[in-house]
Amino acid sequence: MKNKKQVVVITLLFIATLFLIGADWANETINRLFHSYFADIAIPFGYYFLLVLLEDKYKPFQKWYVKAAAIFILCSVSETLQYFGIYALAIVFDPLDYGMYALGVVLAAIVDRFIFKRLFSFWQ
Repeated sequence: MKNKKQVVVITLLFIATLFLIGADWANETINRLFHSYFADIAIPFGYYFLLVLLEDKYKPFQKWYVKAAAIFILCSVSETLQYFGIYALAIVFDPLDYGMYALGVVLAAIVDRFIFKRLFSFWQ
């Protein structure tokens, strides 16, 4: 791979593939957890990497914690709006979603700072 854009696109396509495959093949508990929380982890994960594509143009996004905070705040505002009956990103309020958003952002930061940085020489 030659650049970050290719890595991000492939990562997002992988996430989309997981959505399509789903968890109907799994037992009832795994299936329920997948349908309840997979998107709450995958969406902030994907958003984080979309911000990676902007970090060269917008200097504040070069810091992983700025990207993580921005995405967590965006998702949390969406969840809070759901509580008040204003639907953004989803239509069901679940307080556990805040934890799933945090998990998604933390996983993205780990992949960004530790895994991709070691796998790809162009990743900073």
